[in-house]
Amino acid sequence: MSKSILVVDDSSAIRQSIGFVLEQVGFRVVHAQDGVDALKKLEGEGFSLVITDVNMPNMDGISLTKEIRQSASHKFTPILMLTTESQNEKMQEGRAAGATGWIVKPFEPDKLLAAVKKLVG
Repeated sequence: MSKSILVVDDSSAIRQSIGFVLEQVGFRVVHAQDGVDALKKLEGEGFSLVITDVNMPNMDGISLTKEIRQSASHKFTPILMLTTESQNEKMQEGRAAGATGWIVKPFEPDKLLAAVKKLVG
């Protein structure tokens, strides 16, 4: 059974490019457009990894990370945050919220895959 990854970003282009990279190596990818959508998709489903943007409408990535960390079934699910290079204080906030790691946008497919494989094997 392939491992499932939840990709959360308000940009469909980014969701699609991440999904494309991950699906090429056999991951099952589920897309969510913001934190609220992501929480619905997390209900009753086990994901090996969540990749989330920081800046999104309705619920941002840091709030989403806090919510995920409070959920008994997803408390230990790795979370990668997508940030731009200049969002250093957001990285600190994200780490405090429980993020596992970072991918800087625009991301390089090889770096994305290396990070994902490190977290989910």
